[in-house]
Amino acid sequence: MTDHQQAPSADDDRRDRPLTLSVLRQLVRKDWSKLPGDTLVVLSADTEGNRFSPFSTYGRSRYAPLSPDDQVGETYPLPEELKRDKELRELYPEIPATAVPALVLYPLG
Repeated sequence: MTDHQQAPSADDDRRDRPLTLSVLRQLVRKDWSKLPGDTLVVLSADTEGNRFSPFSTYGRSRYAPLSPDDQVGETYPLPEELKRDKELRELYPEIPATAVPALVLYPLG
């Protein structure tokens, strides 16, 4: 996905697809730019919206789905983290070839 692709609208079927940083940037710049600054950002615990928690922090990582058609997966350290940290290399001796750069968002609770 490039910076030129359009963000899905609220009534668009494309909303249930993985969101890239490019689309997130577009949402923040355009769709959400008029929201009040004190609007709380909240993450859902699952796709059905059963539990919610405020967004707290983020991390950079790599992500790989558990299987090719799966939307659930694992995160893995970045190459530079593995290079610096022997313990990480021992914990993650093999990173899947499908792992891609990811911005990981963490809930408060």
